Amino acid sequence: MTNQRENSIQIDKDEFRKIGYELIDTISDFFDDISEKPVTTSKSPKELQKTLGNLSLPANGLPAEQLLSKASKLLFDNSLFNGHPKFFGFITSSAAPIGALADLLAASVNANVGGQILSPMATEIEKQTIKWLAEFIGVSPNYGGILVSGGNMANFTAFLAARTAKAPKDIKKDGLSNSSKMLISYCSKATHTWIDKAAILFGHGSNSIRWIPTDAANKMNIELLEQTIKEDVKQGHQPFMVVGTAGDVSTGVVDNLEAIASTCKMHDLWFHIDGAYGIPAAVIPELKDLFAGIKEADSIALDPHKWLYSALEAGCTLVKNPQYLIDTYSSHPEYYNFSLTEEGGSLNYFEYGLQNSRGFRALKVWLALQQIGSNGYVKLIKEDIALSKYFYQLAEKQPELEPITQNLSIATFRFIPEDFEEIGEKREKYLNTLNEELVNAVQNGGELFLSNAIVENKYCLRTCIVNFRTTKKDIEDSIEIIVKEGRKLNNVMQVI
Repeated sequence: MTNQRENSIQIDKDEFRKIGYELIDTISDFFDDISEKPVTTSKSPKELQKTLGNLSLPANGLPAEQLLSKASKLLFDNSLFNGHPKFFGFITSSAAPIGALADLLAASVNANVGGQILSPMATEIEKQTIKWLAEFIGVSPNYGGILVSGGNMANFTAFLAARTAKAPKDIKKDGLSNSSKMLISYCSKATHTWIDKAAILFGHGSNSIRWIPTDAANKMNIELLEQTIKEDVKQGHQPFMVVGTAGDVSTGVVDNLEAIASTCKMHDLWFHIDGAYGIPAAVIPELKDLFAGIKEADSIALDPHKWLYSALEAGCTLVKNPQYLIDTYSSHPEYYNFSLTEEGGSLNYFEYGLQNSRGFRALKVWLALQQIGSNGYVKLIKEDIALSKYFYQLAEKQPELEPITQNLSIATFRFIPEDFEEIGEKREKYLNTLNEELVNAVQNGGELFLSNAIVENKYCLRTCIVNFRTTKKDIEDSIEIIVKEGRKLNNVMQVI
């Protein structure tokens, strides 16, 4: 007999195996049937609450098999599926199935990847994953880094490292309030909202951001960037960081990273690349020139759960000199019995980022990188880009669709009713309202899921393909759905 406490947590070996096999069978069926399901549920929050049931917290436990069976049905019948072949919204990829198994394995070991002593092998796997990600996008494998929850946290982590590197050295002790100079960061007007959050949350204030206008190609205007930096220096401010975007979230445009790198070098500024979405496309040989300059970056944000097909959550910060991460985040109270991070020795990830307790995010990324391989990723990313171009080409051929932009795997276009005769401001106002309603109708319809973008004051439908399940047929069907729904809405709105 084994010496075990009697409790309701433990599941014995035979029962665990039985329940586990049943769950794996259910998930396997889900993966196989996902294209036949609606992309998202049509139920309202109230209907979902009713489906869930207003149950009180049970005083006594319920059987695990019963609970997992119920939970599976609730999720598979009432969710948005970003793994559906007609999911084109936002930038969340169709997750590689190996990630589901990886998360099961990671949760079973339950490593706390905050300290090396707490997670011996998990720490080494994360270190190797970081090295592989750096190699994958074409920068030195000597970049250090950390896996985080997603794009916001990846960029936040780099923002604070940049501040440590370029701000007055007494900032950690005295804070921002004792500095006579405003620390200024620079980015294009197309940059993701994370920069606004960072400036506010970390005490800089939103006025510390210089939103540089874009040029005709929607890239940061380098001439205006340099002028603005010089003006800020004259005003007594302290520029410290420039953000270049490698694939903006609305249109997929990549800034002139090489020119930004040169500007940063000239003014001794930290060069950060927000590549959360687009930087994996740097692996494509034909796009090498588009991403020229990434090797000069002091830090890079990328999200494996975007274009590397990882399950959520998986973001990543890469830093050319990882000592800046340690200088920013390391803390050693007396109750931390951890050895210091040393080259070639232990690495404690609590010294690299905001978290102390950290889950084992790296395993699903590490396994997918090996299962797919760099050549496999080249193939998948190329196909996603080609499918996006196909979306754009079909919009060009469809008389009621106006193609607007296509970059990387993002295409934007809008619905314009046939024989629409309005002109001027009234025309644009109606089309913007119509296309906004069309986005909402398509999202709620369940047949496909896309999002929106504002391009030159035009409200557009936006499709982003980071989905290994999507085919040309899915795109052809989607064009038909969009036009059909657009006609229906226009008829209703014209009557109103």
